[in-house]
Amino acid sequence: MSDSEDNTLGRRARRYARVGGAVGGLAARFVGSRYLGLGLDKEKHAGELTAALGGLKGPLMKVAQLMATIPDALPDEYVQELKQLQSDAPSMGWPFVRRRMAAELGGDWRRRFAEFEREAAHAASLGQVHRATGHDGAQLACKLQYPDMSAAVEADLTQLDLVFRVYARADKAVDTSNIHAEISARLREELDYELEGKHMALYRAMLAAESGVHVPERIAELSSDRLLTMSWLDGAPLMSFADAPLEARNAVAANMFRAWYVPFYEYAVIHGDPHLGNYSVRADHAINLMDFGCVRVFEPSFVRGVIDLYYALRDNDRDRAAHAYETWGFADISDELMDVLNIWAEFVYAPLLKDQVQKIQESDSGLYGAGIANKVHVELRKLGGVRPPREFVFMDRAAIGLGSVFMHLKAEINWHEMFHGLIDNFDETVLAERQSTTLKSVELR
Repeated sequence: MSDSEDNTLGRRARRYARVGGAVGGLAARFVGSRYLGLGLDKEKHAGELTAALGGLKGPLMKVAQLMATIPDALPDEYVQELKQLQSDAPSMGWPFVRRRMAAELGGDWRRRFAEFEREAAHAASLGQVHRATGHDGAQLACKLQYPDMSAAVEADLTQLDLVFRVYARADKAVDTSNIHAEISARLREELDYELEGKHMALYRAMLAAESGVHVPERIAELSSDRLLTMSWLDGAPLMSFADAPLEARNAVAANMFRAWYVPFYEYAVIHGDPHLGNYSVRADHAINLMDFGCVRVFEPSFVRGVIDLYYALRDNDRDRAAHAYETWGFADISDELMDVLNIWAEFVYAPLLKDQVQKIQESDSGLYGAGIANKVHVELRKLGGVRPPREFVFMDRAAIGLGSVFMHLKAEINWHEMFHGLIDNFDETVLAERQSTTLKSVELR
């Protein structure tokens, strides 16, 4: 990385100045309303915060989107507003593109491509994608990281920590320390495009036998730690299928289910960002899975815990449920705390427990799981709160994100049958061996 883009104190300070007003205002008003009796219109203030964050490139916008999908991480008024943030922000212009490409591939970078489109095909929070053509005619996607992102990540994570600490003073239902730690680790990883390229190779290996899922291929000679060049995959936005015939919607949903859960139950790996911009749908209803910055590798025992909790809920086996929660890292599971945690678990597992064709939830109104999450939050507050384990954060987010997708598609599937197709022959030792071999093959271990 060049000196001009080092994670310097000066760049962090400038980032603090840009976001500090919005986040600092949140902190001051939140504290004022809690301890000084000052009035706070949360809905209005949340709108102001969203407007301020929406104009920024970088991780804070991505974190805001992410926080809006993690149950109980922020007050509901802020969740509703932050959900409106769009990752498809305005792209940076040609001067930036020219500088970034020259820095990563050299001054003659244009000669490395037969064609390179000046306008970005897609722009998000941490980088933008340009379409290109190789000299062999291959269609390519070049993902360029925005400048100063390392400094932006550290500054934004500091501001996020401030929000969490202020929120913790006002509401102790959920201890967010592990949530912040997990988000921080994953965001820092997202800046490493070499690592993302390995994640892409990992998903190509894990999903090689899945005809309904496609993963791009990294072009190593045209990539670096801030430039990721991969094969271009054509597809339509998922929401364009919202009004398609039921058979098509079911096919898309089934492919999404396998895209996320084959890696989890067979390799203990989860794609932690089921954001609409991270996949597209092909003409045959297969899924293009893209953007592998947020990938979580678990210990095989974590997967065993997920399966144990399913059987515990099915059989009303409280000892097995307690063991599952402890396997995940929940500490001091009292009967009262288990009852509250089971409210959420029973909601998440409900479609898997019934051997029948059904929607992911009966109601088509509102956010997926929002009402249940609020009920759990109230009960946790009464019990003095809980600290969710780090490993739980993105697993929970994936479940809720995918549930929302299935709800929007109005898919009607036998989820029980699909789930049992993945877990019926589960063997933790076999999973561990398969995971180890596959991670080594893509140089992740």
